[in-house]
Amino acid sequence: MQKVKVIGAGLAGSETAYYLAENGVQVTLYDLKPNNFTPAHVNENFAELVCSNSLKSNDVYGNCAGLLKQEMRELGSLIISVADQTSVPAGNALAVNREDFAERITQKLKTHKNIKIVCQCVEDIDFDEYTVIATGPLTSGKLYDKLKEISGNHLHFYDASAPVISFESIDMQSAFFGDRYDKGNGDHINCPMTKEEYLAFYEQLITAQRATLHEFETKDVFEGCMPVEIMASRGTDTLRFGPLKPVGLTDPKTGRWAYATLQLRKEDQSGSMYNMVGFQTNLTFGEQKRVFSMIPALKNAEFLRYGVMHRNTFVNSPEVLNPDYSLKAHPKTFLAGQITGVEGYVESAASGLMVGIYLLKRLKNQPYSVISNVTTLGALAGYITTKNKDFQPMNANFGILPPLDRVVRDKAMRKQLLAQRSLESVREYKKEMNI
Repeated sequence: MQKVKVIGAGLAGSETAYYLAENGVQVTLYDLKPNNFTPAHVNENFAELVCSNSLKSNDVYGNCAGLLKQEMRELGSLIISVADQTSVPAGNALAVNREDFAERITQKLKTHKNIKIVCQCVEDIDFDEYTVIATGPLTSGKLYDKLKEISGNHLHFYDASAPVISFESIDMQSAFFGDRYDKGNGDHINCPMTKEEYLAFYEQLITAQRATLHEFETKDVFEGCMPVEIMASRGTDTLRFGPLKPVGLTDPKTGRWAYATLQLRKEDQSGSMYNMVGFQTNLTFGEQKRVFSMIPALKNAEFLRYGVMHRNTFVNSPEVLNPDYSLKAHPKTFLAGQITGVEGYVESAASGLMVGIYLLKRLKNQPYSVISNVTTLGALAGYITTKNKDFQPMNANFGILPPLDRVVRDKAMRKQLLAQRSLESVREYKKEMNI
């Protein structure tokens, strides 16, 4: 019988371990619990949800998070199956009873005939045996040092991401393309503000509600990358000498520099997503939508990813990972979960599911292909493994899917067609791979 080590029993590790075990692989699953806990965990069960009981939208045809969950259902996901079984009323979202959710998953893992649970802190990796590292955003100690070594120092310890906007939602009547002093290829989108617009935005920014950070996160996150709201609190004009500096950005409509100008930078090669340059933030998601939409060019902005600031160990996946989540330098070692740069509970579990599928094929010496990027499962892997000099974690959103082969201007219809194409592809892949 084939053997695999899985390190970490969070959502990703649990998903991988269970999928392999269900398909006849002998799995040794390592985790700190119940003898030890990370600073964020309090429950002795595996697959603990520490931030929210919501796994986001269940709308398959209108929300990419809902589509991702349906793709996972199609491929036999443990996490989504148990989430459906332990769901509680939450409108259009999939919310669960957190304790029941974690307890059921833990029992499935502990009672499986092909899974051996070892409560132990793993400090080294044997590259000659198949191993899945799914230790999550709080990886530390000797294993963190090992990851840093094997990733060629392409490892981040704190995650400070700016929001990402859908290109089509940017009001280009209030914005213009161009680089500072016209040096470059004109790839940036510039969003000018008048003095009155800037001051109104500034007053709302410095008083907006902020998300609560864990005590162990606060100091290092804020020292490592200053949130825009903290920067703003240092003085009315601080942002105008920082991320909203207008110098060198001539507005073609006025022929002058604006009072303040936000720059947006491409987040993907196709230019369907743009990053708010320098806008790392700890505002709540609702406040980000409210306050940042005060910038005229962003008045109708669709936020594909909100800004986050929290402790989060993740590798620079474009440099170190293959599309099947194996390490380029050590093909028997796979990474899964947030450590790869996928952002979110469901996204983490999704990567674990795909690792299980790919690794099983490898163990059986069967040919396999990675799932198409027209699916959310494939697009996430494609995003985190495509070269990107400003790589940051990404959650599931329609912006990472390749466009349709025809123009569909109605947004709801376009999302529905993208979802239909994705699910058709998942079902074809399922047959092709005999899953």
